[in-house]
Order: sequence, then structure tokens, then C-alpha cells
Amino acid sequence: MADERFVKTYTQGVFNVIEVWVDTETGVNYLFHSTGEAGGMTPLLDKDGKPVVTLVENK
Repeated sequence: MADERFVKTYTQGVFNVIEVWVDTETGVNYLFHSTGEAGGMTPLLDKDGKPVVTLVENK
């Protein structure tokens, strides 16, 4: 699925889930957390408050 906009790069937990997703167009990493039926996603920030960016190859 090379055309997917977001790719999951890390996952932890079953009921209390933490995942890291990477936007394949911008390289920005997002933290997703869910418990039961509630969840949310936010940009993953470094110690300086800037978004964590992963180098992505051009499509």
C-alpha cells in the first residue's frame, strides 16, 4: 500500500493503545492514543516543541 498517506510505525498496548503514525507527504509524526472507544491524535513534538519529522522518499 505505497499510496497510503499515513503509515503506522509504532504500536503498543491492546485496550490502552499508543501508536505513532507518519504522514508520508510531510514526514510529520503523530501520536495516537486510545482507550476503549475514545481516542485522539496530535503531532509528536521534540524537546523544543517542534514537530518530529521523519525523512520520507519522494513519490
